[in-house]
Amino acid sequence: MGLLLCAGHWLADYPLQSDFLVRAKVEGPLRAYHLIAHAGIHGAVVLLVTGSALLGLAEWAVHVVIDEAKIRGKISFGQDQTLHLLCKLIWLIISVVLIMP
Repeated sequence: MGLLLCAGHWLADYPLQSDFLVRAKVEGPLRAYHLIAHAGIHGAVVLLVTGSALLGLAEWAVHVVIDEAKIRGKISFGQDQTLHLLCKLIWLIISVVLIMP
């Protein structure tokens, strides 16, 4: 499951995030909408992998916060990716310990 979460992150952050979406979530009148849409793709991946809507919603919310911090220059790209993968580890632990005992 951990490998699927990481692969899903890569899929959602690269092939499923077009150049348009990369630019639109940083600038433009609908910036917040595009950021939330991008994070929603990540949330959907977590839902599909874990089967947990709650973890999917958590991923969606946390992804918005992390990406917004990167957009505002508060964290680097490396820190952004590290935090996203740390979240995947947390979702994995929650899934294994609480959801699928």
